[in-house]
Amino acid sequence: MGIVAGLDSAPDFTRIVVCDSDTGAVLRQGYAPHPLEGGENGRPADVDPQAWLLSLGEAAGGGLLEGVQAIGVSAQQNAIVPLDAQGNTVRPALVGGDKRTQVSAADLVDALGGREAWAQAVGCVPQAAQPVTKLRWLARNEPDNARRTAVLLQAHDWLVWQLLGRPARRTTDRGGASGTGYWSAATGAYRPDLVELALGHQVMLPDVIGPSEAAGTTPEGLLISAGTGETMAAAFGLGLGFGDAVVSLGASGSVMAVHPEALVDQSGMITSLADATGMHLPVVTTLNAVRTLRGTAELLGLADLEALSELAMKSTPGSHGLVFLPYLEGERTPNLPHTAGTLAGLRRESMRPEHLARASFEGMLCGLADALDVLRGRGAEVRRVFLLGAAAELPAVQAAAPALFGAQVVVPQPADYAAIGAARQAAWALGASQGTLDPRTPPAWQGAAAQVLEPGDQLAVGQAVRQQYVSVREQTHPTAFRG
Repeated sequence: MGIVAGLDSAPDFTRIVVCDSDTGAVLRQGYAPHPLEGGENGRPADVDPQAWLLSLGEAAGGGLLEGVQAIGVSAQQNAIVPLDAQGNTVRPALVGGDKRTQVSAADLVDALGGREAWAQAVGCVPQAAQPVTKLRWLARNEPDNARRTAVLLQAHDWLVWQLLGRPARRTTDRGGASGTGYWSAATGAYRPDLVELALGHQVMLPDVIGPSEAAGTTPEGLLISAGTGETMAAAFGLGLGFGDAVVSLGASGSVMAVHPEALVDQSGMITSLADATGMHLPVVTTLNAVRTLRGTAELLGLADLEALSELAMKSTPGSHGLVFLPYLEGERTPNLPHTAGTLAGLRRESMRPEHLARASFEGMLCGLADALDVLRGRGAEVRRVFLLGAAAELPAVQAAAPALFGAQVVVPQPADYAAIGAARQAAWALGASQGTLDPRTPPAWQGAAAQVLEPGDQLAVGQAVRQQYVSVREQTHPTAFRG
């Protein structure tokens, strides 16, 4: 078929990969940081979208896109670009999960009648980072800008619109729309009343187009696919399918599974996202993942996580009875916002550095296994777990994860999966437009190169460790998962 490109506009940089449209082989790539000045945590909460275009131009320099027939765009989620009636930005884009909007999130939850009402309406409960929450903040803090806002676009919508030369029609995809807080993955429809509840008035929202549809063609004849959010693009780039789950190890953690239907969870623990293929990506997040390991490393006076892992490997499964409930920042799953962590099972023989090191890894992974069980409990099938993040490479994580998760664990080699997913989407739209691909079936690209770990004969041991953790959790927080 030819050559396609995938563009990932992440919070800090633009990455472009150029791929063979038949196999997905990466032929060449470009990279450029966004020209941004630091803010909280080194990242600004407000960004002029032109910064994304500038780094895009730089990343595509040197003839990178020569011969490319189609482009897919992936971009950071939760960034909202408010436009006026003429299509100009009303103010810089609101990006990330800045703390300014936490009060607005609580306001919105109350305004609709609680967490359950939101879960029922759009499959998620407003969080500080979400676009719907940022609209409430805008209405409360910048009423003039809120009044001038006539159109709402997310980062990938805005980039697609710019690449197409700012046409009258603006588009998005199911994946991106599902993260806004005003589109329901279950019904496939916007809730304009929730935009009005947040912003104070109705606005124009982009058309949601299908996974293999093109957003349009540039005057030069370059096809631009629908685009999607980074999470959905990475899932598509990894080649996830039914029965697959992803556990992401950042400071906080997230667990998602591919499912044929939207999972609506009354407690609000599940965020019901759509993917980039027509399926669904229910997500459960934990506040404590790698921060648990970092805290333990500091407590033990260790230089880094590699040293913590090495120490943990000197202990044995179950950490000599030590159990660490890693709720250091409170917790979202289970919903214990004001709690603290717990260290249980202290005996003279367990009071050794290696057992605490091991307990921190087991505690983090058991907390993520709890999140996996929320999805399993709602019918999500989990046959294999993709483990992402730098901590996935640590021997102590790899030794314990398969048995604690009760599934095969896949550790993909580091790659730009969001950009690859965007390129795969471009290949699908190109093939569908040429009649060489079924619009319902994405191109079969080579899966991610990965290390595969099996629970094997450690499964029973792992499940015993998990049970030890669950017993302490139920004793300490008896109603945590029972509402």
